[in-house]
Amino acid sequence: MGAGHGHGQPTAGAANRGRLAVVLLMMLSVAAVQVLGAVATGSLALLADAGHTVTDSFGVALALAAVWIAARPACMKRTFGYQRAEILAAALNALVLFALCTFIVVEAIDRLQNPHPVAGPGMVIVAAIGLVMNIVALLVLRTGQKESLNVRGAYLEVMGDALASLGVIAGGILIWLTGWERVDSLISLAIAAVIVPRAWNLLREAVHVLLEATPRDMDLNEVRAHMLRQPGVIDVHDLHAWTITSGVPVMSAHVVVTEDRLADAGRMLDELHACLTGHFDVEHSTLQIEPEGHVDHEGARHH
Repeated sequence: MGAGHGHGQPTAGAANRGRLAVVLLMMLSVAAVQVLGAVATGSLALLADAGHTVTDSFGVALALAAVWIAARPACMKRTFGYQRAEILAAALNALVLFALCTFIVVEAIDRLQNPHPVAGPGMVIVAAIGLVMNIVALLVLRTGQKESLNVRGAYLEVMGDALASLGVIAGGILIWLTGWERVDSLISLAIAAVIVPRAWNLLREAVHVLLEATPRDMDLNEVRAHMLRQPGVIDVHDLHAWTITSGVPVMSAHVVVTEDRLADAGRMLDELHACLTGHFDVEHSTLQIEPEGHVDHEGARHH
């Protein structure tokens, strides 16, 4: 017995499809400018910033593709549709960021030993253009990143790129004034240090969803206590909660009820579903109503 069906509802990512498209166009434009600027100035920091922007573009493109896939309707072979594609894209974004950081660190260490000539004024101009575009992109994604893990991935990438642009501007000014070219490599290492923790948090959240762990903001003991307070409920077992994609938690449970409530199972399901929806924002729950003693006839039990 279940309540609250309808796996094909729009995801949080779908609501931000237009914002993601705008940011993708902006990032591609910035990337082109940064690559040209890196070649013209010889700056590794600017090249790292350009690489990060390209990664941003790739990440946003993945996010858009994932939103499109997730919006496809459910079918008998994929009863929850393709909503999990958004989480897979978020995990891939994090892995790409880790690869980018590895390249930056290796190249920066080499340049610390063998400095390359760098044009400071050019660094400042190109990085400033990138910073302005990144700030606009952050404003575009600010609302959506609170609703969707996938959009949050794009938001964090753009934020990292904005911080990187600030670092490149500072480095370019220092090189311009002092001629100390090794600062370019130091700024590159700082960029990597900013990216890694954000990539790790994003990957951790994506893996949490992929492992079907209990949503972080949900206490199953509290859920069980709420259900036990419903009239006629005497036990709740095999209680599970997990997340399909951002903003789509689901739950299943076996609910033991008194004999006199079995005849009115439909109303009891309505009451339990209203409890789960109102207190825990669980729109979809699958509940098995059973009499006392039925558990003894079941197979393996879980929490």
